[in-house]
Formats: sequence, C-alpha cells, structure tokens
Amino acid sequence: MRTVISWTDRIPDHDGGKTSVNDIAFRPDGTQLIAGVGNRVLVYDAAVGDLVHSLKGHKDTVYCVAYSRDGKRFASAGADKTVIIWTTKAEGILKYQHSDSIQCIAYNPVTQQLASATSSDFGLWSPEQKSVSKHKVTSKVLCCGWTNDGHHLALGQLNGTISIHGKTGEEKLTIKRPAPVWTLQWNPSREEPFDILAVGCWDQTLSFYHLSGKPIGRDRGLGFDPCSIGYFSNGEYICLGGSDRKVSLWTKEGVRLTTVAEMEDWVWSVRQRPKQNFVVVGTNDGQITMYQLIFSTVHGLYQDQYAYRDDMTDVLIQQLVTEKKLRIRCKDYVKKIAIYKDRLAVQLPDRVMVYELYYDDSYEMRYKLKERIMKKLECNLLVVTSMHIVLCQEKKLQLYNFMGGKQREWVLESVIRYIKVVGGPVEREALLVGLKNGTVLKIFIDNPFPIHLIKLSFPVRCLDLSASRMKLAVVDENANCLVYHLKNKELIFQESNANSIAWNTEYEDMLCFSGNGVLNIKTGNFPVHQQKLQGFVVGFKGSKIFCLHFVTMHTIDVPQSASMYRYLEKKDYTSACKIACLGVTENDWRTLAIQALSGLNFEIARKAFIRIRDVRYIELLNKIEMERRLPGADDQVFIAQIYAYQGKYREAAKYFCKSGNEHKAAEMYSDLKMWSEARKMCPNDENLKELIRKQARWAEETGDWSEAAEMWVESGDYMKAITIMGERGALERLIEVCRQLNKSEVQAIRACGQYFRKHGVHQYAKEAFLKIADAKSLVQLHVEMLKWDDAFALLEGHPEFAEDIYLPFAEWLALNDRFDEAQEAFKKANKPLMALQMVEQLAYNGVVERRYKDASYYFWKLAYENLKIAEGQQAPRENGTSEDALKLTQARELHEFYEMYHRAEQYYAYYFIHKYTEIPFTPVDPANLFHIARYLMMALKGQVPMGISKLNVLVALAKLGKQLGTYKLARSAYDKLQTFVLPRALTDTLDLHCITVRSKPFQDRDEMMPICFRCSFTNPLLNNAGDVCCNCYAPFVRSFHSFDHLPLVEFQVSGASDEEVIRVIESPQDLRRKKTEDGWVAADSGGANVLTLGGDVGDGGGGAGMDDPFSRQVMNLDFAANQRGYQPLSVTLEHLRTLKRDELFVVRWPGDVIRPKFYRNVFPDVAIVLCKECNHFFHEEDFTFECLKRGGCPFCGSTVSMQK
Repeated sequence: MRTVISWTDRIPDHDGGKTSVNDIAFRPDGTQLIAGVGNRVLVYDAAVGDLVHSLKGHKDTVYCVAYSRDGKRFASAGADKTVIIWTTKAEGILKYQHSDSIQCIAYNPVTQQLASATSSDFGLWSPEQKSVSKHKVTSKVLCCGWTNDGHHLALGQLNGTISIHGKTGEEKLTIKRPAPVWTLQWNPSREEPFDILAVGCWDQTLSFYHLSGKPIGRDRGLGFDPCSIGYFSNGEYICLGGSDRKVSLWTKEGVRLTTVAEMEDWVWSVRQRPKQNFVVVGTNDGQITMYQLIFSTVHGLYQDQYAYRDDMTDVLIQQLVTEKKLRIRCKDYVKKIAIYKDRLAVQLPDRVMVYELYYDDSYEMRYKLKERIMKKLECNLLVVTSMHIVLCQEKKLQLYNFMGGKQREWVLESVIRYIKVVGGPVEREALLVGLKNGTVLKIFIDNPFPIHLIKLSFPVRCLDLSASRMKLAVVDENANCLVYHLKNKELIFQESNANSIAWNTEYEDMLCFSGNGVLNIKTGNFPVHQQKLQGFVVGFKGSKIFCLHFVTMHTIDVPQSASMYRYLEKKDYTSACKIACLGVTENDWRTLAIQALSGLNFEIARKAFIRIRDVRYIELLNKIEMERRLPGADDQVFIAQIYAYQGKYREAAKYFCKSGNEHKAAEMYSDLKMWSEARKMCPNDENLKELIRKQARWAEETGDWSEAAEMWVESGDYMKAITIMGERGALERLIEVCRQLNKSEVQAIRACGQYFRKHGVHQYAKEAFLKIADAKSLVQLHVEMLKWDDAFALLEGHPEFAEDIYLPFAEWLALNDRFDEAQEAFKKANKPLMALQMVEQLAYNGVVERRYKDASYYFWKLAYENLKIAEGQQAPRENGTSEDALKLTQARELHEFYEMYHRAEQYYAYYFIHKYTEIPFTPVDPANLFHIARYLMMALKGQVPMGISKLNVLVALAKLGKQLGTYKLARSAYDKLQTFVLPRALTDTLDLHCITVRSKPFQDRDEMMPICFRCSFTNPLLNNAGDVCCNCYAPFVRSFHSFDHLPLVEFQVSGASDEEVIRVIESPQDLRRKKTEDGWVAADSGGANVLTLGGDVGDGGGGAGMDDPFSRQVMNLDFAANQRGYQPLSVTLEHLRTLKRDELFVVRWPGDVIRPKFYRNVFPDVAIVLCKECNHFFHEEDFTFECLKRGGCPFCGSTVSMQK
C-alpha cells in the first residue's frame, strides 16, 4: 500500500502563533470539507482543496464542526460557548448557548438531532423543538458520537468515564477508563452483528467495547496519545492520529498495518472522505492535507492455486478450478505472498511464515504452519520452493532455508523485473529470471552460476517456460510477445500489443497472451485466435485461463474448438483429439468422432464416442468391427449404417438398396416414423396393412389420436377407431364412420351410438340406434337426454317400454316441482306406491316447513288416493283373496281416507291461524278467524297433529273473542292458557289480557251464538262433543272459507235407492206441476189435486212453509229419538219431487264405497256452492272470488264443475 498527496493547505500564523486545525468534517456526499481553524470555519472543495468560504460567526476558537445527515446544514461550536447552525450556502440560521466552552458536537445519523457537550453538561437540539434539552455531566466532555441507528450517544470525559445515553438524554451505562478519553467513534458498518465503539484513551491505548459496555479483546498499546479516530473503508480499517505526529492504518480488530502519513506536529483530526479512499489530516501547526490511499495487490499463483491478501491481515487460498477457498488469519500486516506446489510463504513485518498444504479425511484443503523464519527481511519480490525462500532485492537474489539460514546469494548485472519458479527436483528447483537489461536467466538454486538463455533489446516485463522446457515466451517493455526455441535460440513467433503471457501447462504447443482488452491463443503454426478479455493473463491450464482484473482473479473457460477444427481440416485426428482433451464442448467431441469415423479412424472415433458417452455409436463401432471380420462383408452396408446413424437417411436407403437389402431400408424408415417413405418400400398389400397398423400404434403412443383413428379406419379395425374417436370426442368424424358402416356391423354402430349418448349428442345417437333398430337403446337415449316427446312417440309403437319411460319421467317431473303430473306418471309406470310415498313426503315437508296450506293440499291428495285404493278392493281377487280380507282392507283404507281428509281440513284451517299469530297484519275478517279457531278447538280432540299448536289456537280464540265481545269464551280461553308453560314475554301479555277481560261481562254476544238450522237450538260457542248441535246432534256444515254455519240440513229418502234419489234430483222439474193462465198452480199433494195461487212452478206449494213435508218434519222432530243418536231427516221419493232442485245438494264420492249424502238449503236466499272434487260447501260469493283470485277451489284447487 502507498499514499499520494491529493492537495494540501497551510493556515497562516496568527498574532505570532500557530493556528491549529481543531476539527474536520465532510459533507455526506464528499463534495465539501469544513474545518474549525482558529475562530473561523473554513469551507473547502474536497476534490481540489480550493477554499470556498471563510465564516466568522464565532468570537473565540472553534473546537468542533459537524455535518447533518442530509447535507443541508452543518454546525460549529467552540470556546465562545455558542453553537451555530449554518446552511450549505454559508448562512447562519440559528445559534444557541451553553454555560461553558463547547468541546464537541455530533449530528444524529438518522434524525436532525444535534448533540453538543461542555465541561458541565450536554445538550440535545432538533429543528422540531423550540428549546435545547440539557443534561448534567460529572466531568468535562472531550468527545462524543452516535450509534448507527441514532438511538445511543457515547460521551468521552476527562475523568476517564465513557457514558452511554439514550436519544432523549437518559444515561444507560458507564465505562471506566484510567485516563482521559480524548477520542471515540462507533463502527459505521451495518454488516456488523452489533455496535462496536472504538476508544482512544490518553493512557496510550486503543480499546473496543460492545454497546452493553463489555470490552472486546484486550487494550492495544499505542506508544502515543491518540487525538483522533476515523473509521476507513466502511468500517474495515481505522485511521489513527495523535502525539506521534503520524497517521497510521489499523484493522478494525486493532492490528497496526502501516503508516499513512508523517506530519510535522500533533494530529488533531483524521477523517475519511465518504465512499472514497481519501483521508484528510488536520494538524496542530495549521496544515490540512488530503491523502489518497492506494492498495496494491499482494498475491501468488502456482498453476490453479491462487493466494492473495484480504483485509490486509488475512491470506485467502483459492482453487481456481473448483472455486474452493481457505482463509489463513495472520493477525498482522501481510507484505508478500509466495506459493509453490504444497508450500505457502507469507511475509509479515517481522517474520516469514511457511505453511504446508495437506488434505483432511473429507478431502478438504487445509494448510498447517511448517516453519517460522523470525527475521525482518526486506525484499521487492518473494518466491518459495520446496525447502527454501528466495528474496529479490533490486539486483540481488538471496536464498534462505526454512530455519532462516542464508545459503546462497546471486548478484546479477541488472535490476530484476520478473522471477518465477519453473519446477525441478526438491532443493534443486529452477528459477526463471528476467532483467531490466533484457537478459533472461535460468538459475538452479543449488548452483551458484546462472544460465544465460537469451538477450532482448528491451527490459523484460513477463516471461514463461513451456511444459517441455524447450520454448520460452517473453513480453518486453514495448508490449512485444516473443517466442524462442531454446535449443537453437531461434525466434519462432512474434506478436505486438501484449502485456502478459502464459504457456498451457497441459499442451506443449499452445500459449496465450493478453493486451488491449483482447485474449490471444496461439496453437502450433495456426493463426492466432482472439476474443475479448478484461485484465491480463497469469496462467493457462487445459481450457482454463486465469485472468487478474484489478484485484480479482477470474477463471475463464476457453473452449479449444477453433484449434481442434484446424487440425480436423488437416485430417490430423490424433492432434485434434489431444486438443479436445484440453476442453471442448460436447458438440465438438461429436464432430471429432463423426469425422474420425468417416475417415475410418476407429480408434480416435471410439475415444471420442466414449468421451461423450454415445452408446449407440459405440455399439455401431463394435458391430462394424465384428461384421468386417466375417467373410462376404459388404462395405456398402456399413456405409449405409454410418449414414443412418448420422441422420443421412436418403443416402443410407440408397446404399441399402444397392446392396439388395430393401427390407432394411423399410425397417429404418418405420423406426424413424417416416411412414410415406416406408410405404414406398412395401409393394406387398399385407405388409402395407401391417405397416399401417404399426403407424396407428405409434400415433397412439405419441398421443396423435386423430392420426391413429384414421390409420385404424384405413386398416379396417373399426372398433379401435371408434373407441379412439369416442373417447377423444371426435364426433363429426365418428358420425361419418358410422354412416359408412354396413348395417351388419351392429356392434360397431351400437358403440358409435353409445359414444354419442355419452357426449350428449342426441341427434347422432338417435341416427345410429335407428340404423340398427335398437328400440331399447333409443328409449334409454331419449330418457337420458330428457327428450320426452321422442320417448312418448316411440312408446306408441313399443308399449312394453312404458315403465322404462314413465318412471324416469315421473322422477324428472318431481325434481322440477310438477308433483301432480309426477303422480300421474308414477301411476302410468305402474308404481302407485311411489306416487303415494311422494305425496306423503310432500305433505310431511309442508308441515315441517310450516307451509300448512300446501300440507293441507297434499293430505287431501293422500285421502283421495286412499279412497281410490279402497275402491279397488271391492271385488275378490283372482289369486284367492277372501271377501272378509278384502272388506278388512277396504275398511282400513276408508279409515285412512277419513283420517287424511280430516287432517287436510285441520291444516287448511290452521293455515289462517298461523298467519294470524305470526304476521302482524292479515286480510282475513276477524269473525272468520273466530269461527276457524272455534272449529279447530272442537276438531282437535285427542292427539294434536304435528305442526299444529293448540297454544296458537287458544291465543287466537282468546284475542278474537275479546275483540268480538264473546267475553265468556275469551275468559275460558285465557284460563286454559294459564295451564301452559309459556315464554316470559308472552306470559306478561296474556296476564294483562286475562285481567282486562275479567272486567267485561261474563257473557257472550247473542248474535255470535251458533243456531242449529235443523232444530233451531241456540248452541254454545264451544261444544265438548264436537262440531255438532247440542240438542239434535246434527253435525254443523261449515263454509270452508268463512267457516260459519251454513243452512244445510241432511236428509235421506226412504224406500228408494241412492241411484234413484240422485236421478230424481238431477232430473228436470216435475211435469205434473202446471201453472195456469190466471196464476194458479196445479199439483198433487197427499193423493189430492191442489190448486195454489201465486206460487212459482216447483216451489212445493209455498217453499219451506208448513205445507212442505220437509219443513213439517223439521218442526216435529222426535227429540227422544235424537237422544239415541243423530239420524238424518227421512222423506219419501214423492216428497223429494216437490222440492226445488237448486235447494238440494248431493255429496258424492267416486265409486260406491262411500254412500252419497243429501242436503237441503233451508234458506234459499243464502247462495251456496258445493265443490264436486273435495265435497266442501262455500258461500257462492266467496267461492267465486277465490276462483277468480286463485283459479280454483280454495281448498283443493280443483277447476271442475260445481253445484249451486
């Protein structure tokens, strides 16, 4: 390492005394330098040393200066107790005071916070705060510094204390030193695992500490008082100046390396220019000097082993081929390095260390210390041999053994410019020496007499000796490359623009040299091959060139292709093989092998093919060599095989045909998948078809399914072609094949149809199945594709598939919520049980999901289905079922009918109660809701159906009864509710209503009391016996919309069958009743002719008056008979004919399992309608409105005719 002065400036003396440079600081970008000199702040251009500004803001000596992290401002302070903040334009913008002179200042490296310290306190200022926060100290502060993260501030004090403070000023810890701490600095490197503080103490030591206060290693003795510490090269080194009037370079661990500069007075400040190898020094005599540090490369090379200096104190040994590295820590300044075979010599300031190479059990490279030569030896160059070291001192060479003994010395005629160990026996190695006067010598270390080799006209810059020691390559001072043959001293090659040269250690006739950014490779007598290269060549081994670029060694792989091809052009396969062994690409080896094979040089060809591991060609070589030994061997066949292996197939085919082996040509083309060429070699049709099959199998293997299918079609293997097309979805091509097939190919056509069906192409599948008349497959196709119209059209000609069509059709209808149609479809599929199960599930779902109207509808459907089942059980079965068993089954089904029918009525009624209790507002009339609640209370006897809440019915009855004035019933309902376990919120509400209803009269409104239209008895609102009259036990007939009582009285006709009664009721009006012109009506009554004035035809002689036999029976009811049970009124057939037909109603169910019932409207003014589907009565107005609104009966939804 050496130093160069970049610029210097000396401050003139002031008042007869010297003006010292107290402190220096750089701007963070390195462009400006500020210095505290006397009472001024000087601003310099850091690059050239020009004085830019001289600032006079201070009244006394400036002790310290500092730059902010962003470079926008800097600060100065000193003996005038003042801190001044300056801008980069040299304008003072702020100042603040301390009570004592300010010894040091430091900017936080992260924020704009400024620390300033005096003999009694230190202050912290930042632009964000209005005042300076000050903190007391125990002793005068001499120096200060921030950590890299800006969280901690270190203060060095006169009493030897180092105190660490937080960024708000609080003290974290203290470190005690025996003498004043004049200088300190934190390591600026962010790669260190922890913060390291370097401390210069006036006990003449250098110390290092962790942030925790723990010392790092022992104190380093200096021999002088340190005044300034400055880290260099991003924390790798330390520049130290002080009372010894020198600036020295140290490692970051505290190992002294060298002297940077020697000054005339004490050094007060040393600082590095940011990011550059420049150091500025400020001294006590007023001198400011900028030095440039130039680090030289210290290294050594032997073949592929490269040793070089790292961090000034370490030696790195690198295997250039394997890129393995090994570090030797010398812990001292490394001056010189030499390496030879297994020896490594390292020169330190006061000794030479000799290391020996060995390999451990894991074959890792290791060096162990062999000898120490404890002498301070000075030299310009150092080389090492197996047992000696050689020192070069200008014109002198000195030979020392490893014990430090001097054994020989050579004094040469000129200054030594280059020296190199070129090998030899142990302790008899040879040195190749180049002198400044152009002489090249060979010196054997056991011989005192040098051997003169050649004499040049210019100084020697670089030289090297070939592997056979017969050729010498030299580069002189004029950049000329000269190659001599040592046997006759003849110049055999010369080239200009060279700065370094090296022979290939593995090939005698090859060298390389570099110059002007170009690498030149010279092989034999061929022209020079050139390529770009940065740096200069220092070694050449095989195909690897070792190049030193600045301080970095690079390994460059240089394929020897150009040299090999030049030998191939001359058909020199042996030399080309030697060149290839140095390092060429695999393609180059292949070219060598092919050309050697073509030249019938089988030995070189075999070596080349083995090198690239081409087993095919090796097998070909073995085969050819064996066949050539046989009699009758034809070289044309061998040539054809060689052409085939080289990919020259046309030439190979020609040679096969010439030799009469056409089958080999066809086999070759088929193996190569060149099918068109192979077909030309197959005149036989059978062989051609087999070739097509082979091509089809190959297409399958390669995934070319379209080609494979076509090949199978061409070969006649239709099933394989259909399978491929169907699996791959080539449906257009598949339908073409299907249409081409004969109808006798049933299996193939059916397979086509199945693939069309699989891919959902209905039309193609239908076409395929129709072609072979496969009705069953067609049915499956239509069903799977949901083509129901086509399926039903097919069913007309094939009724045997009814179940196969209707069953999936029913399931599809059910999935699409078309349940009524699905039910009919199940029946047509002869699956009535499945239809019944579907309706049962729908009814159950309606109850669970609280869709009570839907549940009512499906329970009605269940009832209707049970009625149909009972109807089907009337006649004895052919299988021998007894009549009693049929009657029992019929009775069970009738019971199920009535059960489901009443369940449907109950859910229908509860639907309105549920809406009333769950929805705040309902359009249903309160009176109707009241009748519904009464009906449910009387109908829900015994077990309550699932989903119906008796609590809701009672709540509705209580509220509506209170609203409509039936207070007695409401109070009864509230009393019953008290027996229920209710939620707290509902309990409070009901208790309140229960109390308020007790304030009402304990009676029900008369107009709300139900009247029996049969016996005219006024009934209570609730009857424990059910929804019947308390007097005559006649069941009330309700309108199934308003749920009020209808004026209908049930009757029966004595002495006539049900069919006769129905026929009379449905017959026209009696013709015996005639109206005369004067208004009289003639009729028979009790066997007498009766004339009635003013009556309508058919009014029975006065409607429902006392003369009406029906009315007379109503008025003369036998109440004693009623006590024995309810019996309908009995009339004769003659009486029936006297009644008006629109007053009579017939409740008739399908079949004759249930006898019809007959009713008469005793108040004809009340229009009543009977739904003939569900046999429920309605007010005509309500029924008409609901039909218009919903399109059918309110209960069953039927749109069939009704009876008025």
